Amino acid sequence: MTFRKAIGKIHLWLGLASGVIVVFLGITGCILAFEQEVRAITETYRYVTPAHTPQLAPDKIKQIATAALPGKLPHGIAYYANPGKAVQVSFYNIDPAYYYLVYVNPYNGQVLKVKDANADFFRIVVMGHYYLWLPPAVGQPIVATATLIFLIMLISGLILWWPKNKAARKQRFSVKWNATFKRKNYDLHNVLGFYMTWVAIFIAVTGLVWGFQWFAKSVYWTASGGKEMVQFYEAESEKPAVMSTAGTPMIDRVWQKMKLEHTNAAVIEVHVPANDSAAIEAVANPDDKTYWKADYRYFDQYTMKEIDVTHSYGRFPGSSVADKMIRMNYDVHTGAILGITGKIMAFFASLIAASLPITGFFIWKGRKKKKQIIAAPQAVKRQLVPASQ
Repeated sequence: MTFRKAIGKIHLWLGLASGVIVVFLGITGCILAFEQEVRAITETYRYVTPAHTPQLAPDKIKQIATAALPGKLPHGIAYYANPGKAVQVSFYNIDPAYYYLVYVNPYNGQVLKVKDANADFFRIVVMGHYYLWLPPAVGQPIVATATLIFLIMLISGLILWWPKNKAARKQRFSVKWNATFKRKNYDLHNVLGFYMTWVAIFIAVTGLVWGFQWFAKSVYWTASGGKEMVQFYEAESEKPAVMSTAGTPMIDRVWQKMKLEHTNAAVIEVHVPANDSAAIEAVANPDDKTYWKADYRYFDQYTMKEIDVTHSYGRFPGSSVADKMIRMNYDVHTGAILGITGKIMAFFASLIAASLPITGFFIWKGRKKKKQIIAAPQAVKRQLVPASQ
């Protein structure tokens, strides 16, 4: 067997093994490509009429949101630089599991919407895209393995696409629309697959960073020149012997500090400490359409002393190239890092990726049928030839 034939066999059997999941991931990827744009149009409760009065501080917003969701613990409070946007309060917990979003008018404290995020359409699609709606411990390895297979198929597909001679090279860049269904299907698989591969490789690699720890660590190790990736950990406060509740709530003081020091931030989010030993996490993001440039800061909830961290999600100015690559992962995966152009590219790459297992299946069925037609007369001929011959 030649090298090219061996690659063809690998491409075929891996495609048959992972085809259904690749189709599913491609379709759900298309749905999620313009999630933020759809939300901006359909979720009118995200917007308020700007007022000339000061915005309510985080501690007050927390009290209002908690009253709307009694028994639930607030996680984060996000303020937007756009004065026409509501404050978003997230309530997130693992055990018992829940995820709610409360939208509050920052000028008068009116609760605009209490939303069960786990029942949201896009959230449901995301859970399917990440876990196939299975328990994460089961679904994530399946999705990650299918993504790894898909990456191998992209590479093997490029090898198979490369024409054997210059005369055939021109045909690999265009679809022959006036040909038979069999030829059009073959061209769609090869031509669209070639153009899509250069975008899909980035989508697949970033998907693997989430799917496999060994892959994420390998990417970080390579980008950092041999340094080990530090896993994310929660920063901790030093609990004093005597606790004081006098004065401005610490979460409000952190918010004020973030506003003063991050005047270019499009979003400032302050996280509510989960317990007595947790730190106050604050995030300032200069771009509300991406995440990788966000500045993550941590403060002692008793003294407001800033706490340094060694993982990738710390201060943006001091982050390394490897840290920035890890931060970019989501924005590269969705195409958001290139703005609307990147999202369009990601959309069509996902759409074509979903079509490849289907067109590939028809190619395989056509070749299988052709072999059966050729083999039938030969079998009859062997039966007619005497055994002595």
